[in-house]
Amino acid sequence: MFKGFKQFLMRGNVVDLAVAVIMGAAFGKVVDVMTKGLLMQLVAAVVGTPDFSGLSFTLNGAKFAIGDFLNALISFLLVGATVYFFVVAPMNALNARRRRGEAPPDPTTKKCPECLSEVPIAAKRCAFCTSTLG
Repeated sequence: MFKGFKQFLMRGNVVDLAVAVIMGAAFGKVVDVMTKGLLMQLVAAVVGTPDFSGLSFTLNGAKFAIGDFLNALISFLLVGATVYFFVVAPMNALNARRRRGEAPPDPTTKKCPECLSEVPIAAKRCAFCTSTLG
C-alpha cells in the first residue's frame, strides 16, 4: 500500500505540480508587491489616493461600496498588465529569438484542390469529395 503511494508521489507530474504551486505562490507575492507598492502608488500620484474603498452611495437604505469594486478592478488590471509585460511578452520574445534559425517543420497535410479539405500528404484520393489528388 505504501509502495503504491510512494510511486504516486514520485511520478514526474506530481512533483512538477508541487513545484509549480510553490513557484506560483512565490511569484504571486512578487506581483502583489509590485502592484500595490509601485503601480498603485502611480495611480495615487495621478488620482490622489491609492485606495477607493471610501467611495460608496446609499440607495433605499442599501449601501453600494463602489470603491471596493474600483479597487478590485484596478488591482486586477494592474496584475494582468504586470504579468503580461514582465513575464509573457519577454518569454514570447525569448522563444521567438530562440526559434529564429530553425526551419519550419515539414507539412503533414495538403489541401484538396476540389473541396479545399485538409488531407494527409500521402493521400491519393480525397476522403471528403473522392477526387483524385495529384
